[in-house]
Amino acid sequence: MHDDRTLVEARLRRVLDERIRPAVYPESVPLEVAVWHAPGEPVPVAEGLAADVEPVTVGSRWGAPWGTSWFRVTGTVPEAWAGRTVEAVLDLGFDENMPGFQCEGLVYRPDGTPVKGLNPRNQWVRIGAPVQGGEEVRLHVEAASNPVVMDYRPFTPTPLGDLETAGSDPQYTLTRMDLAVLDETVWHLVTDLEVLGELMAELPVDAPRRWEILRAVERALDAVDLQDVGGTAEQARSRLTDVLAAPAVPSAHRISAVGHAHIDSAWLWPLRETVRKVARTAANMTALLDDEPDFVFAMSQAQQWAWVKEHRPEVWARVKKAVAEGRFVPAGGMWVESDTNMPGSEAMARQFVHGKRFFLDEFGVENDEAWLPDTFGFAAGLPQIIKAAGSRYLLTQKISWSRTNRFPHHTFRWEGIDGTRIFTHFPPVDTYNCSMRGAEIAHAVRNFKDKGAARHSLAPTGWGDGGGGTTREMVAKAARLRDLEGSATVTWETPSAFFAKAEAENPEPPVWVGELYLELHRATLTSQAGTKQGNRRSEHLLREAELWAATAAVRTGFPYPYADLDRIWKTVLLHQFHDILPGSSIAWVHREARATYARVADELGGIIDAAQRALAGEGSVPLLFNAAPHTRSGVPAGGARPAEMSGRTTRAERPDGGHVLDNGLLRVGVDARGLVDSALDLAAGRETIAPGRTGNLLQLHQDLPNMWDAWDVDEFYRNTVTDLTDADEVTPGDDGVTVRVVRTFGASRVTQVLSLPPGEKRLVVDTEVDWHETEKFLKLAFPLDLHTDRYASETQFGHFFRPTHTNTSWEAAKFEACNHRFVHLQEPDWGVAVVNDATYGHDVTRAVRGDGGTTTTVRVSLLRAPRFPDPETDQGVHRFRHALVPGASIGDAVREGWRVNLPERRLHGAGEVAPLVTVDRDSVVVTAVKLADDGSGDVVVRFHEAHGARAHATLTAGFPVAGVEVTDLLERPLADTAPPAVDDGRITVRLRPFELTTLRLKRA
Repeated sequence: MHDDRTLVEARLRRVLDERIRPAVYPESVPLEVAVWHAPGEPVPVAEGLAADVEPVTVGSRWGAPWGTSWFRVTGTVPEAWAGRTVEAVLDLGFDENMPGFQCEGLVYRPDGTPVKGLNPRNQWVRIGAPVQGGEEVRLHVEAASNPVVMDYRPFTPTPLGDLETAGSDPQYTLTRMDLAVLDETVWHLVTDLEVLGELMAELPVDAPRRWEILRAVERALDAVDLQDVGGTAEQARSRLTDVLAAPAVPSAHRISAVGHAHIDSAWLWPLRETVRKVARTAANMTALLDDEPDFVFAMSQAQQWAWVKEHRPEVWARVKKAVAEGRFVPAGGMWVESDTNMPGSEAMARQFVHGKRFFLDEFGVENDEAWLPDTFGFAAGLPQIIKAAGSRYLLTQKISWSRTNRFPHHTFRWEGIDGTRIFTHFPPVDTYNCSMRGAEIAHAVRNFKDKGAARHSLAPTGWGDGGGGTTREMVAKAARLRDLEGSATVTWETPSAFFAKAEAENPEPPVWVGELYLELHRATLTSQAGTKQGNRRSEHLLREAELWAATAAVRTGFPYPYADLDRIWKTVLLHQFHDILPGSSIAWVHREARATYARVADELGGIIDAAQRALAGEGSVPLLFNAAPHTRSGVPAGGARPAEMSGRTTRAERPDGGHVLDNGLLRVGVDARGLVDSALDLAAGRETIAPGRTGNLLQLHQDLPNMWDAWDVDEFYRNTVTDLTDADEVTPGDDGVTVRVVRTFGASRVTQVLSLPPGEKRLVVDTEVDWHETEKFLKLAFPLDLHTDRYASETQFGHFFRPTHTNTSWEAAKFEACNHRFVHLQEPDWGVAVVNDATYGHDVTRAVRGDGGTTTTVRVSLLRAPRFPDPETDQGVHRFRHALVPGASIGDAVREGWRVNLPERRLHGAGEVAPLVTVDRDSVVVTAVKLADDGSGDVVVRFHEAHGARAHATLTAGFPVAGVEVTDLLERPLADTAPPAVDDGRITVRLRPFELTTLRLKRA
């Protein structure tokens, strides 16, 4: 037989595109359209429905950026269509290649009942099946004219990312507003041919199955009368029956399809628009569930569910019904799909507390899985947090985006810093927007790395990022792939059903130890410094507010602000979403975030002040309140008393125009350029700065990544660097014992103050940058005279070691990494810490000098200046505090990291305030002291071992204790853990390295 394969395949493409697909709607009549353009922000549904509308025609331009237009469409079903299936086809001006990134709409009936969402891949609204002739049609569309921020030339700077700069030019052209007959037979023929054509293209050319499909397709095309597609569609379908009925081979890969619509809680749209995106998607998915009995849809992010409940109660009612039926599934058990690198220990825990509690309270559903398909890498402390929340599994897809190394597993156990292991799955389909295309299904099969040991994988199916969800076309394709020769089998299942099957078939999968580092999007650790600083500050203010309010409630009857703290926590957790905290959203999002963090700071400051005043009482005793977990200035952790002052700091001028700071513990030399050329640990007789090098060195790099501007920094940025060594001023500070340094470069200005606190072995560097650069990267460098092949970075509930060398591609790829409050470098008998109050990105490199010694350089990432998606990223004034701590043990690094983030608070009162709880071992760090969320008045204490060693400690309560329970993060007793004994308020605990524990203390 002659090889006519390409001829038939080309024929299939053309006939589908030009004849069969257009015949899906063989008859149509135009609808009458009128519109009202809301003058400002979105209005309530009732107001939009009642607004006065004006006629508009197809072809008209509409929609200022970020505007809302209410379209009213009316018409009459022709009598001749009686008994047929009729739909409204409403094309607002969609580009089908951009679902989720364009204009969208939510369709309502005149009584305000939501029908379904409209988006580029979902333009239809069912009128009737069958319909009555003469039926009147009246629909309202709340249409959002969201501008296309990222188009076919992605990463181009645009003013469209903020309402304040976007202008008012109409963004879209009204394209189609029709009533149309749906020929369901033709629609099914399209799906048959698409499934077979896509499957055929993925099979080997010499595979018999490919040729069987080819011949069947050819016969079907022969049966189609191109002038009467509808009349011959059934005959064409009959020619495909046998090839569609051939069952999959027994060894076929098995895909669990989960209906999905990953909705970024903010990204190329503001938070207020996500509220509407979620409502549109939920309306669509509940409608699809009604039509498709096998379909299952999962939605994560409790915040998004809460938005539907608050803003769209009519959609919420449909969602609740579908949840009760087990087909609309709460997933993930987190408040949002957050970043997991940068949120602090307690914040990461609260993501699960608030997320899981919402689903439990609303539906009685307990989530077993963490669902984070799009998060930019995963910190090594996360497995323990997932387990402590009562969950067992993790799903993500994002690691497949790594650019250097391919991750070796798809199903494995992930081991965190404390030894906790979590069963983890990476869908080999390599997308969280699977559309059931044959290429996607075949890729999942070929790509699956655990063949032989496992045969199940998961496919999150539906349009995402901007929402939309699963379409009826995807469901129809999945039905044909349920059991089809040549393909993986596809079954709609819940996430929990998939994980149960995957774990049962592969109970001992391979193990991955340590962080799941994404070899991409490294600049998200630095972009939008104001957002990151707001997050860090909010986390520590929340710690203080809970600590002092709980202490005051127990000691004085102070009214504990349960509702306020719950609300503020949820606000902070929302802003940890993986496109807000990482700095990869539009300008509007970050502008609002800065204002939100300011309000949060004011409100928490008020709670802290009120609680401390209640504790201090009336008096003139000067009190220092210490919210840190370690004693400071003689004040115990969680207590208040007069500070103990020790030592003094001197400053002397050097002959070269530099300065020497000395506090008896540390002697620091600052040269005439304001650079640190010496930091001598006097007790150890050890110099910190490498010979011939200087610290406090600001370095400026060109920074234009190949793509993903706000997200990425590419390694070639290191190829060029400018050391900012010229100083405008190097003078004594106003107090006479500090050094003030002023530098200007480009259009920017830096002012630094270097200080040595009395009695403390640390050099504090306060940096203010008035930043007006473009596509630059600013680093702060400390070259250390220290030899080590690894260093520690703080992560949630502990720290994680990374290599200082680049022996392998895995190590070389980590040229920018995350830390929380400190990095620590250690020789066996001496170490150095660099601590910070608001930065996360850093790099550590090593070089061998001519004298044989090793210089290990720590560089802190301060600021970037990408132009997409926010063309004015970080322009303006920023303030940072860092400290260099010579001679630091890991315990010193932990303590100093807390210190720099929790400034002292001073107040006059009647006398000292005893801590509510104390711990007798510095390595056991208390991260939260609060009252139980259930309002019982019980005191909840969360702590962990922070040094990476075993600990035996005594926790002492400063109030009568009637009993104690070990709980999970949701403050529920752990059934398999015996409570520790209580002896006169003293509780003995034994902890593994980095072990996290939560105790609930019942007050007597």
